[in-house]
Formats: sequence, structure tokens, C-alpha cells
Amino acid sequence: MAQHDRDGLVQAAVDHLGASADETGEADLIFDRGSIVVAEGVAFMKEAFAKAKKIEGFRWVLINRRDLFAASQLSIGSKIGILDAGGRVLKAADSPRKKA
Repeated sequence: MAQHDRDGLVQAAVDHLGASADETGEADLIFDRGSIVVAEGVAFMKEAFAKAKKIEGFRWVLINRRDLFAASQLSIGSKIGILDAGGRVLKAADSPRKKA
């Protein structure tokens, strides 16, 4: 699978997941299973996971598949799911915790 830049990942999410822009600005995209934050490379992973942690509901980080090792380390202990550019679930998002 080819390495995508940010625009390529966004387009892939639109094509494969039916995602659209998040009008609230909390996430990059939204789709029927929650909010998506795009991480176009390893250098953007920490920022993407930090942004996703602040979002209510089901949260996903969209990555290039070859960046899975870096993403999976950051997802440990979180409820954040990981998607690849083809729309495949690499780590399932878990039910979000209720905030008191």
C-alpha cells in the first residue's frame, strides 16, 4: 500500500468510510462510527492521539499502515481506535468512558 500524505489519507477516508469534514473542528473528520483524527506520519502521532483524547464519543486515528508500530504504542491504555487508509480497523475503538 502506498504511503499517503495528509490529503491522501483524508481522501481515502472519504472514499472508503464515507467520512466528511468535522464542522466543530474537534476532529478532522466524522463518520458513522465516530470522530477521526488524521496522523500522516510518525512525526504527527503524539499530536493526533492528544487531540483524539479530548474528543467525546468513539475516537479513531487514521494512519498509513506502515506507521502501525508507532501508533499502537501511543494507543496503549486508551480507548482510541486505529484505522488505515483502506478503512480497515487495525485496533478497535472501545466504548468511551463516561465523564463525571
